[in-house]
Amino acid sequence: MRRHMGRVCDITGKTSLVGGGYSNRVRATKFNPTGKRRRHVNLQKKTLFIPELGKRMTIMVSAKGLKTMKKRGAHLTLKKAELI
Repeated sequence: MRRHMGRVCDITGKTSLVGGGYSNRVRATKFNPTGKRRRHVNLQKKTLFIPELGKRMTIMVSAKGLKTMKKRGAHLTLKKAELI
């Protein structure tokens, strides 16, 4: 099992990013910047039951990671992410 920092998706590895905050005035004049803004990942704490293993797992997963699990299946996705 992999140890992770806070706010990191267990499946995709996505973390937060720092981006510029812009007002509409900036877009109009290319002046008056408003500073930096941290953009967080859409993380959820999910408890999954994996029938192949017969056990529950609690993971921190992003919305994109949930879509990936729905497409590929939870067991295969977690196996590829080296969580099992």
